[in-house]
Amino acid sequence: MRTGDYKQSYGELVALIDSPPVWLWSAVLLLALIAAPHLLNSYALSFLMIILITVTGALGLNILTGYTGLISLGHVGFLVTGAYAYAVLVSKYHMPPLVGFLGAGVVPALASLIVGAPSLRLKGLYLAITTLAFSFIINTVILEMRWLTNGARGIQVQRPEIFGISFDSDAAFTYLCLGIAVLTLLATLNIRRSRVGRAFVAIRDNDTAARVMGINLHAYKLFAFVTSAFITGIAGALYGIYLSFVSVEGFPFLLSIEALAILIVGGLGSALGAVLGTILIVLLPEATRLVFSLFSAQLDTSFTTGAQELKSMLYGLVIILFLRFQPRGLVGAWHDIRRTWVHWPLRY
Repeated sequence: MRTGDYKQSYGELVALIDSPPVWLWSAVLLLALIAAPHLLNSYALSFLMIILITVTGALGLNILTGYTGLISLGHVGFLVTGAYAYAVLVSKYHMPPLVGFLGAGVVPALASLIVGAPSLRLKGLYLAITTLAFSFIINTVILEMRWLTNGARGIQVQRPEIFGISFDSDAAFTYLCLGIAVLTLLATLNIRRSRVGRAFVAIRDNDTAARVMGINLHAYKLFAFVTSAFITGIAGALYGIYLSFVSVEGFPFLLSIEALAILIVGGLGSALGAVLGTILIVLLPEATRLVFSLFSAQLDTSFTTGAQELKSMLYGLVIILFLRFQPRGLVGAWHDIRRTWVHWPLRY
């Protein structure tokens, strides 16, 4: 029987993955994702693309809310800023897609300084309201800057071609989303185990103690805002490409609630939780629709016609249930199951 895991060096303590079976299963999952575009139909492939794009955005928010403990309801503001930055650079000014993706990260990062600097002394509800106001302000600015953004008419976006490789097909675009999602996951995991990541967690747990230990709260909070906005902006660019059309209406406030629900359901402060939460939240409306269709065609029709309202209800219900019965999310549930399996028949 295993008696526990023991770290005998600093290198083991900060290792990215310290378990050979985890490396093995990660490789199997990656191979399955690589093979998926050739095995799934177009409908299932669209869900896979949405999951990969959402994972990227959720990992960005996880740095701000999960690692640093700064609650943000303005996630959609960074998404739409990144989408418009890519659309303007690539579709209007005919810049290379790589420049478009760089702009999709840099522009929201600069915008995060505008909302982050005044919010350095705010916490909890006040910070959440400030970020919420930012998302509405950015929508108004986009609609008013008609000379650049075409206002309410939006901008049409084509699938990119990078280094001579066309991502026009769904399978090719899925590989692009997969590559960016994997790179984002590795980046966030490395940030978490770095000096910066430990400073983020210290600020989240107790900012007063963090200040006493010499951590510059203003600098690290701004860095969290900038990093989160950069990653989120790239996710917004991918989502705009997926939609083939960038407009304010394509980025409703519900996306901010969805992102927050993903972190709560998956487990705050966990990269694995962001992935698991994304899978559950993205597939939940479709799974609910399938259950409704088994009982009555009228229920299926009602779900289709009122999809946005029912999505909001589902997200709210899931958040309440997880906060009440499993506050640590799916990652916490997995840790409980694994602990029970390892230490059975003992309780701990």
